Amino acid sequence: MSGASIAAYAAWDVTASISTVSLASDLESGEEGAAPPPSIDAIDGGVNLLLVGSDSRTNQGDAYGEDEGGELNDVTMLLHIAEDHSNATVVSFPRDLVVDLPECPEGGGYTAPINTALSQGGLACVALTVESLTGLSVPFAAEIQFNGVIEMSNAVGGVPVCVTDVIDDPFTGVYLEPGTHPLAGADALGFLRTRHGVGDGSDLGRISSQQVFLSSLVRTVKSDSTLTDFGKLYGLAKAAASNMILSDRLASPDTMVSIALALKDMDLSKVTFVAFPSYSADWVPEGKVAPDTEAAEVLFAAIRADQPVAVEAPGGIASVVDPNAPVDPAPADPAPVDPAPVDPEAPVDPEAPVDPEAPVDPEAPVEPEPGSVNADGSTVLPSNVKGQTAADYTCSVGNE
Repeated sequence: MSGASIAAYAAWDVTASISTVSLASDLESGEEGAAPPPSIDAIDGGVNLLLVGSDSRTNQGDAYGEDEGGELNDVTMLLHIAEDHSNATVVSFPRDLVVDLPECPEGGGYTAPINTALSQGGLACVALTVESLTGLSVPFAAEIQFNGVIEMSNAVGGVPVCVTDVIDDPFTGVYLEPGTHPLAGADALGFLRTRHGVGDGSDLGRISSQQVFLSSLVRTVKSDSTLTDFGKLYGLAKAAASNMILSDRLASPDTMVSIALALKDMDLSKVTFVAFPSYSADWVPEGKVAPDTEAAEVLFAAIRADQPVAVEAPGGIASVVDPNAPVDPAPADPAPVDPAPVDPEAPVDPEAPVDPEAPVDPEAPVEPEPGSVNADGSTVLPSNVKGQTAADYTCSVGNE
């Protein structure tokens, strides 16, 4: 069988497994139903893809407790890939973030936690909510449940995850000793779900722990040639299609593969994971957080401009830099220069003019302003926008 025939069969095999849903943008454009797969380079503005993790127990077996009939978007992430594929940003929205829900088929039009959007109108409602919150168009969306996470982690062959302290969470059945663990299947799902087992037990802590997993996932798929192997890519597409609800324009295996290919040549340091900035406020219920709209605007202005972003330092509430991470060899130190002697008793004239030609200490720390642009073209994010890049080796901080 030729390579073209194998690819055609793989695409047909994936398509046969797909369940779809129409987003508002699909209906407005008249593109309801799976559209012809576009070239990734032809997508205006790159890619905005919403990934929603549902906590529904429907058809998930007995391993996750009773099905209470509700459905919340327990995980809400937005992937943005720049039009020139030079950088990507993944934004995680805290499930307890109180936002203005738009009008959706089952309700909405009021203020509520973002994780209620799925119950108000399914995946399309979550997409509308994220569009309203970010000012971005979201043409691609996918909803995954517990068993889907298991199958996807199995499809990539597992992900190595570093842990600094014991993670012990009886709610999700996760117990991990300090060290690095290859996580797949139910173990990967439990790690991604655990909140009580990491950091301060909050969803914000869970997000930073999830970023440990996601950054390692990106390194894994790039290092094992997954993104250059069409057999592996269609295998991932099949695992996704069989276990997800996909928006109409994502419901093509070629589209899924083409989006993955956009990451193929991207530098790991230009793939950044951040948490939507939030703060505790008197006007939100206890245990919930309010959106920091000022900090969020810095973040999304950069994303809308296709600029990479830079966090102050890698890590968050439940993640720290891996002390055993590989280190690039440091450049040789320049030859030391003896400084001129300084008389500590010499008087200082406060009105003396400053010499603009005077040498500047290159080692002196400079605090960049949020919204400013670094030499590498990345936008400096406010200090409360936590996250890391895929190049940052980090570890989850357990609760013991």
